Amino acid sequence: MPRYLISFEFDGKDFSGSQIQPDKRTVQDELNKAICTLIKNNSTKIIMAGRLDRGVSAKCHTAHFDCDSVLDEFRFLNSLNGILPDDIAAFKIEKVENSFHAQKSATFRHYKYLIRNSLIKPVFNKNVLLIRKPLNFELMNESISKLIGEYDFSAFKTISDNPSSICRIYFAEVIKKPLEDESSGNYLEINIVGNRFLYNMVRAIVGTLLMIEKNQDNSEIILDILNSKNRALAGHNVEPYGLTLIKTGYTNPENYIKQLIKERQINENI
Repeated sequence: MPRYLISFEFDGKDFSGSQIQPDKRTVQDELNKAICTLIKNNSTKIIMAGRLDRGVSAKCHTAHFDCDSVLDEFRFLNSLNGILPDDIAAFKIEKVENSFHAQKSATFRHYKYLIRNSLIKPVFNKNVLLIRKPLNFELMNESISKLIGEYDFSAFKTISDNPSSICRIYFAEVIKKPLEDESSGNYLEINIVGNRFLYNMVRAIVGTLLMIEKNQDNSEIILDILNSKNRALAGHNVEPYGLTLIKTGYTNPENYIKQLIKERQINENI
């Protein structure tokens, strides 16, 4: 039975998360219904690469599913987008080995959290967190860089059933970018790439960075919080709407990070 990996993007603001939940609109449910309609098999279940919270968006989320026959990938993709709702778009489908698993085979995830640091509220881009007080992004960047490596991230997770709290962070930074409009202020873009993330972990990390910035603490305090494994010492979970899953990857994370840095340097020089 052929297995397929599908890559897709979505705007999360009108979803109750990515995973199927009873009586709620979710990404998995919408995608599953559309695929079942096309392959004429209502028993097909797509396996998502991971769970995203209510309100979180994705530029490249993935899932796999099995099919009774070989698909014409180009026609299938066009037909799928024809019946998916406007806030989901599939952009790639490929046949994979039967041993492939969308979640377990993933080697990295890249998340971005976007803060609009300006007195002027956003009109068009609502997927941001607005903070009017000028932020010390250098302190935030210095703090998040301390999290690179393999650690127990219990201090940054909401209680969940997953017994393992060990994650490896490959890359983490806070950069400042000018606003796209003519308003004064900047975007603070928080990028973090890791092998896995705990429930609410990225939102808790961002909340902790803002707590450290507000108190003007030494950046080393984030290591004290990390080593404590005590959720009560970390910052609150920030709103989900500024968070986007940029990519779920299945290649070498080091190569991905090198390309990420290269592209940023090119953009800065334009």
